[in-house]
This record gives sequence, structure tokens and C-alpha cells, in this order.
Amino acid sequence: MITNQVIRKCIEDISECTGADIGVFEVSGMTAASAGGSFDFDPESIRSFYASPADSQVMGEYQLFRIMDEDETLFILVIKGAEDTAMVGRMTVLSLEGLVTAYKERYDSNNFFQNLLLDNMLSVDIYNQARKLRIPTDVTRVVYIIEPQPDKGSTGLELIRSLYADSENDFVTAIDEKNVILVKTVDPGEDTAVTVNGEADKETEEGEETGERNDPLSDIAKTLVSTMNSELMVKARVSFGTVESDIRRVSQSYKEAKMALEVGRVFYPERDVVGYNSLGIGRLVYQLQPTLCDIFLHEVFGEKIPKQFDDETLITVNKFFENSLNVSETSRQLFVHRNTLVYRIEKLEKMTGLDIRKFDDALTLKMALMVMDYMRFINSR
Repeated sequence: MITNQVIRKCIEDISECTGADIGVFEVSGMTAASAGGSFDFDPESIRSFYASPADSQVMGEYQLFRIMDEDETLFILVIKGAEDTAMVGRMTVLSLEGLVTAYKERYDSNNFFQNLLLDNMLSVDIYNQARKLRIPTDVTRVVYIIEPQPDKGSTGLELIRSLYADSENDFVTAIDEKNVILVKTVDPGEDTAVTVNGEADKETEEGEETGERNDPLSDIAKTLVSTMNSELMVKARVSFGTVESDIRRVSQSYKEAKMALEVGRVFYPERDVVGYNSLGIGRLVYQLQPTLCDIFLHEVFGEKIPKQFDDETLITVNKFFENSLNVSETSRQLFVHRNTLVYRIEKLEKMTGLDIRKFDDALTLKMALMVMDYMRFINSR
């Protein structure tokens, strides 16, 4: 619904241009907004005019007009002091009725997309309401979730809305106080990753896939991250789902974006952009039952499951994995002697029983570390 602040801004501009004193009243007689000189108009006159069938009425030096929303009177406009009161009144009524319609459509569209994302609508209602709100149903869309850090959801919402204010087919909303949701219209050929036979084309460091790097959807996400950083001076994480050509499946893209946000938070904290199609092993671990995770950890570590490895061990292990189990390259990048790295690896073997110089043991430890991260996430939640 249109706010009194918006009404006041509109009539202040008109009052400044015309020199008229303008007041907008609720049908009960209460003042909604005023501009120009002081306005002390009798509330009973407002109620009397509202009860009459007239569209406008002159009362002494004042002239009253109705501000309508379809067949309903929303406000009563009162004007005095204009050279042509009737013309100023009609101009003000048209301006305010246009604002009422715009804000009503925006509010209704906001409700529509919120219910659409949350699967609160029947298929037939989706198409009927979309047609009524003039929302196209034949375009491809993808859902982005923007998570400001620290929490600046309300400020972020206004910023992202301003970015897409001129876009007819993109919509920005929020379902909670923390995150901003962008329903973005994209070209039909765009997807979240370059894939072949359902598998990513190639993997890079930390499980990041090359398909995510040069893909247009990731570029949009990176722009959102950069904008949040430059405009609000806050970091942000952005996730996105897959492209959907059916408006009924936009909720699926939203669910995928939610999953990508959580999986990225648990397994890839160094990434600020996470696409659903580039979650890698994290997707598998995230969908495991906690009981299975517990069984797996006991199989790997026995009864003494470590709560946390020290930073030196984690840095060594992760760098060793990044360099494809290459001892020489890892020692060079860690700026340690080769024998020092071998000592650390052997120390880890004594602790866990796993020699990460062997592929099978390295894979087992990699999975175990991810499962440990996942269990910590579950326990904290």
C-alpha cells in the first residue's frame, strides 16, 4: 500500500510548482499528508463529502476531490490557493492515483513471487495471477540469493531493487530478514555450469569447476557481490539455482539456491559465489544422514574421532591435495623443506592411520574432513 511519506513527497512537489496548499485526508477525516500552508480542515466536512455522490465539491475557499482505487475512494484531496484550483486538483488526483496503482501492483507482485518461491500456490493460480499482474510466464528465470555479511538484509534489499528498477521482467523480494532474493530473467541458453553428460567439464582448486568461472550466471553473481561491497561496504555471499523455463518451477531454482548457499557456507567458505551445478562432493556429503556420517567417521578414525585438526595440519593437507599429492611442489609452496613436509605427513599417519601420499587414503581423509565440517554444522544448527 502507498505510504504517507510517498503521498507527502508527491503533493510537496505539486505545491511548490503551483503555489497551492494541498491536503490529503483519509475518509475518516484524519490527515494523511499536507503541503504548502497550514491545513486545519474540518474532519466532518471530509466525512460529509465522502458520503455524497459527488466527484468534487467546492466549500468556501477549498475544493475537494476523490482519489480512487478502481471503484473505492481511498483518500480525499483538499486544495486552496491555486490560480486554477480545478486543474491543479485534477492533476494531483491523476498523479496520486497513478502512484496508488503502481504501489498496489508492486505489493501484489511481491506477494505473488513470495508465494511462488514458497510453493504456496496451485498451478492454475500461478498462471491466472501472473496474467492479472502482467507478469510474463514464457521467459526463462533463475533465482539468486544474496546474503550480506554482517546482516544488512533490509538495506541490501533496497540496493538490489534500485539496480533492477528499470527491468520489467526481473524481480527483487525477501522472504526473511537476512537474505535478498533476485528472480532474474536470462537467455534460454544460459546455465550455471559447462557440463558434459551431466558432469562438470573440469575441476580446479578446492573443488571449484571451470564451468563456474566464465559462465554468465556467475558473472551476474559476482557483480552483485561487488555492488554490495562497493555501495554498502559489506561482504556478501551469492548463490543461485538452475535456469527454469516454466514459471511453476521457479520455486525449484529457489530451493537449489538455498541448498547452494548452505553447502557453500559449510564446505567452501572461501567462495563468495556458489552455483548449484558446481557443488561437487559437497552436494553428496550434505545429503547424507547424520547417522551415516557418524558411522563413516568411526570407520576412519575408530573410537577417537578428532574434534578438530590444528591449523598447520589442515593447511598442509589442503595444499597437498591442491597439488595432486605432489610432495615437492607442496613443500615449495609452503616454504618448508621436503623432509619437514614428509615429517608432517608421517605425523598425520600416526594420528589417523592414513598415508595421504596414497590416493585411496588421501580420498578417505578428504571425505572425512568434509564430513567433520558437516557434522559441526549440524550440531551448531
